[in-house]
Amino acid sequence: MRTTRLLTTAVLAATALLSACGGDTLSVLAFNSASCGGTWRLAKPGWHTFELHNANSVGGEVDLIDPTTSGIYAEITGFGPGTTTPMRLDVGSGRYAFRCLFEDAGPVTGPTVTVAGDVSGATATVPVTYDELVGPAKEYQAYVEAGLKTLAGQTRALDGDVRRGELTAARRDWLTAHLTYETLGAAYGTFGNFDDEIDGRADALGVTNPQWTGFYRLEYGLWHGQSAGELTPYADRLAADVHALLVSWPSDEIPLVDIGLRTHEVLENALEFQLTGHDDYGSGTTLATVSANITGTRELLSVLHPLLVSRYPGLPAVATWLDRLQSLVAAEHRPDGTWVPVSRLSASTRQAIDAACGQVLEELAPIASITEPRNT
Repeated sequence: MRTTRLLTTAVLAATALLSACGGDTLSVLAFNSASCGGTWRLAKPGWHTFELHNANSVGGEVDLIDPTTSGIYAEITGFGPGTTTPMRLDVGSGRYAFRCLFEDAGPVTGPTVTVAGDVSGATATVPVTYDELVGPAKEYQAYVEAGLKTLAGQTRALDGDVRRGELTAARRDWLTAHLTYETLGAAYGTFGNFDDEIDGRADALGVTNPQWTGFYRLEYGLWHGQSAGELTPYADRLAADVHALLVSWPSDEIPLVDIGLRTHEVLENALEFQLTGHDDYGSGTTLATVSANITGTRELLSVLHPLLVSRYPGLPAVATWLDRLQSLVAAEHRPDGTWVPVSRLSASTRQAIDAACGQVLEELAPIASITEPRNT
């Protein structure tokens, strides 16, 4: 996960060596303290590889942009000093320039290069600015606050069930509350330690460790025959932690970069932990969790839609594959309200669900880069 950007002022000098290589051309550009990209040219459109060498003493980022719109054709991030990295793309007719962002300095744009002809190539994506993400972030912040208010009531109800010894009702209310939490995926990083306390796995502590708390601890006990007396401290703690999170939430702020990043990561975690059955502590409801994760992903896409609709041609495919995944998961929701555990899926059904989730992740992958806020 990259949550910060190296903003640079590098001043780069570049030398260009152009040679033919089976329909591809190669430019070796050495970046130093003279200029950003230096003087370079391309004889014609087509596939081209730039070998970018960072001759500076600091790292940063180099983007190839359309200087008219600041749209980005390609970028190299984490560009360390003394390293050489290829940047390959289909260069169409148009205007190009390198933009350099190195540590401890502002952006510098090099000379504009015009590639002649009337040939289409890679499409430049207009960057999203910090200001453009403020509105979606506020909208999502409000969505999370509403979800936490609902969750607080649900965990109080769960706590009451356990205290009264009504463990059948507790199992039902546990699932309701847990699914609400699982729709808030983009905020987990902002929750900080609360996320570990509310939804932490037993991996590091073990299921018998009294320090393990939260939803999964209650799931383990509710589906492994533990008594109301054993579970009451954990139900009390869960309700208290959710309440404390709700109280603290107005002073928290989701990093702008997370809004786009989590569109991919929420379902990536679902593929790793839910669809493998890793996070099944007895209830067999990890497919229900995947469904809640899809709901959370759709909310992120909704708040980002105004920014994505003109920048990401693959957006309709995202919706298509989310629908496909959700329908496959929903088919495993039994009429009595229970869910088929992942371990009991047929091989063909499991493969279909895994494949759909994998394809969704492929379609979602560009969004993090598209919506990463940038200085322009």
